[in-house]
Amino acid sequence: MKRASGLLILLLAIATNALAQTSQVTVIDAATHGPIPGAIVTVDGIEGRADANGTFALPAGAKQLFARAPGYRRPEEALRIDAPATVELQPFQPRAVYLSAYGVAHAGLRDAAISLKESHGINALVVDLKSDRGQTPYASAVRETSGAARFAPPSPHAELDRLVPELHRQGFYLIARIVVFKDDPLASAHPEWAVRDAAGRRWEDREHLQWVDPFLREVWDHNLAIAEEAAKLGFDEVQFDYVRFPDAGAPHFSQPSTRSSRVEAIDGFLRAARERLAPYNVFLAADIFGYVCWNTDDTSIGQQLEALAPSLDYLSPMLYPSGFTWGLPGQANPMRDPGRIVSRSLAEAKRRTGLPGVRFRPWLQAFQDYAFDKREFGAAEIGAQIRAAEAQDTDGWMLWNPRNRYDAGALPGAGTVP
Repeated sequence: MKRASGLLILLLAIATNALAQTSQVTVIDAATHGPIPGAIVTVDGIEGRADANGTFALPAGAKQLFARAPGYRRPEEALRIDAPATVELQPFQPRAVYLSAYGVAHAGLRDAAISLKESHGINALVVDLKSDRGQTPYASAVRETSGAARFAPPSPHAELDRLVPELHRQGFYLIARIVVFKDDPLASAHPEWAVRDAAGRRWEDREHLQWVDPFLREVWDHNLAIAEEAAKLGFDEVQFDYVRFPDAGAPHFSQPSTRSSRVEAIDGFLRAARERLAPYNVFLAADIFGYVCWNTDDTSIGQQLEALAPSLDYLSPMLYPSGFTWGLPGQANPMRDPGRIVSRSLAEAKRRTGLPGVRFRPWLQAFQDYAFDKREFGAAEIGAQIRAAEAQDTDGWMLWNPRNRYDAGALPGAGTVP
């Protein structure tokens, strides 16, 4: 009887140990069938990284599995959990144009951008979910609850709950642009969150717009909640813009503004964003000044290149030649070779961070020069920037035109991208 009891205990122990063992998932490239080292694997809302062989040990009892990696499309649905499991990711490089909150709701502007897929290989759209004037092209519960919606300029709604699935069906990759700390409506709704001037009044920038304090967790939470709304709408990527301190004047904040405190605030916000958005398996990106690729400090705005990289899937430097008003060493006039500004800046950013080109997706200029010879940017200038970006093996590129006007005749013939 004792021997039987001992045998039963042994069998139970073996069974319990077997249940406790983890299974394994391997993430591979669907085109080459090779492993994807460092792929992001999210299990039950917690992110991890695949090893050098593309493998990741799944904890016992795991219920939900997602995987993604820079340079690939993300699966929109949760993946099956098998033992062992193989996950194939499709290689993908976004070639995007920008649509403002107004542009995405305007059928003419939106359809013109969509038509560029067949004619010029545009396969992605960057859409304002919160603009630099605080507009949202959808009924944001977060903005309504905070009171910010009352102070925002009128914005037509785009029926994103219908539009996002339809654009996905057409093969578009969708990026939600969220302007973070430049937020006049939120500062009006919550004056206690506003940046102040030396006299204690609410500070305004050159456009007479207010900003909110990047040090405040309440401001972080507001923007992270909007990012969650974007993820729930089905966007593939959340891209934060104006994720920085103001670059002019002498505003005052809730804490002393030093290089280290600014960098920690911006990095802290991005770390919080990554944790908050982990359950949705969306890519995370941030727009940065072009000179951030070159400046070794935080450019006095909290954007330190090396500090930004760990929390982001993609870094998106704004490499508009017109924005390099002081030029670069050996290149005083960027208009003489627009592509060289792009290639040199990306090479410098890769050198400093040690990151591969696939971790960068730059903004390129598709608007009239304002700093040098006032030329219109057409196929020659835009094409030079695109070729320079692609030569640095970036994860595609994005064209910025604030008026949402992309004349097909002024764009280089990029061909159709699947």
